[in-house]
Amino acid sequence: MRQTTGIVLIVEDNRSLAETLGNYLESQGFDVDYAADGLEGYRLAAENHYDAIVLDGNLPRLDGLEVCRRLRGEARNSTPVIMLTARDTLDDKLAGLDNGADDYLTKPFAAQELDARLRAVMRRNRKELGQQVLTVGDLVFDPASHRVTRAGQELMVSPIGTKLLHILMRESPRVVTRREIEGEIWGTSLPDSDTLRSHLYNLRKVIDKGFDTPLLHTVQSAGYRMADLARPVQKAAAAQPAASADPVAA
Repeated sequence: MRQTTGIVLIVEDNRSLAETLGNYLESQGFDVDYAADGLEGYRLAAENHYDAIVLDGNLPRLDGLEVCRRLRGEARNSTPVIMLTARDTLDDKLAGLDNGADDYLTKPFAAQELDARLRAVMRRNRKELGQQVLTVGDLVFDPASHRVTRAGQELMVSPIGTKLLHILMRESPRVVTRREIEGEIWGTSLPDSDTLRSHLYNLRKVIDKGFDTPLLHTVQSAGYRMADLARPVQKAAAAQPAASADPVAA
């Protein structure tokens, strides 16, 4: 099974460029999704999990700056964004950064440079997320100390269970696929098919047994999620959909 480097959304209206970037990133282990205009890009980014977004500055229906501004504002989305644009003035770069972009790449550029910058913003984002105390319902996990409590009661979680808990709480309330979990914990040295199921079973016993509200949920044929379903999950407002397109220089 291929280990995924990360999931990237490319928002680019130049189909040839989008395909070139997508093919290269897939060859480097990324999973790639596409949007051909700003509204579709915003909708996909607001409704799905991505490790990074490659966002063209000049897009139909909604320009890249506005997409970025809305993601950071109304959608409260902190996914790393790399802006792509032919505009290379300092004012243009500052405008992109001021609207929430994490990095700025001027066309034309080498696909290898985009790959390197994607990995850099993803590493930085994962490091920041890894240091945050995570909370789902009354379950609290401190990654720094590996301390897990629920309703103030300290819980004893195994080392693999702690890794599982970190992934699921970090991504909550998103459904995390089996492939994503196995890739992050074991990499290419995958265990047998029952290992993950056994660890999840043990983790569920620790964090849910004896409590009124279950937090660890199996989503049939999709994966697993950590969520307090007794409380409504707020979803970002979606823009109107548009036809997707596939995405080094335009």
